[in-house]
Amino acid sequence: MRLRPLLLALALTPAALSAQRAAPKPAAAAAPLLDTAFVKVPTWRFVGPDGNRVIAVAGVPGEYKTYYAGAASGGLFKSTNGGIRWVPVTDSLRVSSISAIAVAPSDPNVVWFGTGETFLRSNISIGDGIYRSTDAGGHWQRMGLENTGRIGRVLIHPTNPDVVYAAAQGHGYGPQADRGLWRTTNGGKEWKKVLFVNDSTGIIDVAMDPTNPRVLFAASWQQYIVPWDKNSGGAGSGIYMSRDAGDTWTRLDGGPSGQGWGRGLPRTGTMGKIGLGIARSDPQRVYALIEMKEPAFYRSDDGGRSWRAVNRDHDLLERPQYYTRFGVNPANADNVYFVGVRFVGTLDGGLTKMPNPPRAGGDLHDIWWDVRDPDRFVVGDDGGVGITIDGGKSFTRIALPTAQMYHVATDTKVPYNLYGNRQDGYSYGGPSNSRGSRSIGVWSAVGGCESGWAIPDTIDGRTVWSGCYDAGLERFDLQTRMARAVEPWPEAGYGVPPKDLKYRFQWTFPIHLSPHDHNTVYVGSQYVHKTTNGGQSWTLISPDLSTNDSTKQQSSGGFVIDNLFVENVTVLFAIAESPLEKGVIWAGTMDGLVHITRNGGTTWSNLTANLPGLPKWSTITSIEPSKYDAGTAYIGVDAHLINDRDPYIYKTTDYGKTFTRLDSDIPRSVFSYVHVVREDPVRKGMLYAGTENALYVSLNDGKQWIELNGAPSGLPHAPVSWLQIQGHFHDLVVSTYGRGFYIADDISYLRTMADSLLTRP
Repeated sequence: MRLRPLLLALALTPAALSAQRAAPKPAAAAAPLLDTAFVKVPTWRFVGPDGNRVIAVAGVPGEYKTYYAGAASGGLFKSTNGGIRWVPVTDSLRVSSISAIAVAPSDPNVVWFGTGETFLRSNISIGDGIYRSTDAGGHWQRMGLENTGRIGRVLIHPTNPDVVYAAAQGHGYGPQADRGLWRTTNGGKEWKKVLFVNDSTGIIDVAMDPTNPRVLFAASWQQYIVPWDKNSGGAGSGIYMSRDAGDTWTRLDGGPSGQGWGRGLPRTGTMGKIGLGIARSDPQRVYALIEMKEPAFYRSDDGGRSWRAVNRDHDLLERPQYYTRFGVNPANADNVYFVGVRFVGTLDGGLTKMPNPPRAGGDLHDIWWDVRDPDRFVVGDDGGVGITIDGGKSFTRIALPTAQMYHVATDTKVPYNLYGNRQDGYSYGGPSNSRGSRSIGVWSAVGGCESGWAIPDTIDGRTVWSGCYDAGLERFDLQTRMARAVEPWPEAGYGVPPKDLKYRFQWTFPIHLSPHDHNTVYVGSQYVHKTTNGGQSWTLISPDLSTNDSTKQQSSGGFVIDNLFVENVTVLFAIAESPLEKGVIWAGTMDGLVHITRNGGTTWSNLTANLPGLPKWSTITSIEPSKYDAGTAYIGVDAHLINDRDPYIYKTTDYGKTFTRLDSDIPRSVFSYVHVVREDPVRKGMLYAGTENALYVSLNDGKQWIELNGAPSGLPHAPVSWLQIQGHFHDLVVSTYGRGFYIADDISYLRTMADSLLTRP
């Protein structure tokens, strides 16, 4: 097997960034920007680690050098030399989630992409419409559909690049009229919704007959998201067919409404998410991969009139909400590849699985097949991109700089190190000072796994506390490179509904080291757990601090159960002890409650009613006790899971008796919900806030906010998941959920800026 080396594409150069000059239509007035004529703005440097989830891929048929890769929350990347070097081509835009890519068959300079992640799991990013380039990705323009939330597929007419279809799933957080299949016939100037099922059902996939562009198949998906459930399936899910380019549609149900079409398909109300495909070599061969209680691969040999289930193997559709795509060999209607937990193939039209499919990767999401060369296809997966030009005998594997980091922590060594847990990977530790060309070898695992926190003990200098889903917790020794499991409760909860768990832990449950005693560590389930002996034993120092609403502790998923801790909401999400007053501990939950204890956990006070306008069932994402006053704390709140994407930042100066809002001039958009709030350790009243697509700083205690993203700084508009100020070097260290770690070196000059600068012309 010929295998090229793993590539880490670090193309974040000023030249690459300056090539992108088109900006999206502004959704709202931007926060004030620093005038670079007289004020220096931070210059950011990317430090790693290697990235993960690519959910959309495309190439140019017959052209072996050009490829596009869309990250789940890291933007769109392009290669023009066969996958050797990749350049980010959307960093000028304010959106980071690329859900679907399409290159016009008649003009490769015309490229479209949809936004908003359609593969449902924890921490998915939303979109703001559809974008088009007419110069092969050099410049981009948003072409509408701003409120569609998530676009599952973009389809372009084979001879007319101005005719485009967009399958809009909707944001999913509630009823929405923008769901449906949209069509433009004039290059995006106007859109018409040509297929609409209901306000709880979107369109997740669309396929076109390669010999007759008037024949279309579309898959509808009834689905909703709430903090405690991601529910898939219902009467709205189904397969539709049009024979007039989308003007009219017939539901394929085999009954009177389907006029005899769709015989053999599952009955209405039994389907969830659906993937579609049409064989280019035989357009009468149509396939559908359908989520059901027993998932099935359906096949039609007469253009959609009759269907039969040809395979019910679990490997084809192991986690339906997270996968459900496949590709059909353009030269062989019987050869199909399924992208899911495993790369699965069939050579007989779905009747049997290939015994030894190509080793294309794992946890795959998308596949693009060259219609002119069946030996060439591309996959996007949880490790990046895989390219083959020999039918899968060998793959070029590419890791892009698109790491989805949950948090970041730093130690006090010289040079200091960064620590954090990466989705689809493990917990990482690596140096802060490696500049220029980087190797993934500078990063190494430090215990734990792909979710949660990795926090170094800066007193002993060798211990890292690392979390993991399934309530996993480890102490990692940096000297021996050994890890010890020290979780508070060693009961596996994978797949178990929250109501049946003794201790309910979130996917990213909080871990906090006491600022007064490095041997005292707190973690959160629905209780606050405390250890003083390295995790050898644990004690409870709180009652259940959640709502403990049993109706929000049921199984999640809908037709197919998918209990993976992300829907555990009656749990703690933030714990922080005051650095000034020992025993003053703040706690916030994922179901919207805030508590405080002032005596180390003996008694607790519920402060929730004191936060004005706090949305019910919102997530308390971060609590920042002040370094200047023991009664002061800042709280960040994320309410996007309840269909509220406004920013919420609160401050108290009296131990939570009263709170005020500090987010008045952060621009409202679909990306403005808050992940983290931090106080500067040197200048009192200087605050930082990270939202879904921007980093802000306030010089006057939250009265006004300044954005620190975008050119010429070099910090892309990815979700800012966490941040820390490294005290010895005065560096601002940011973790993004989509573009890894960034550092702004020595921000002392920001601290010296006068508040009055904000009001000057």
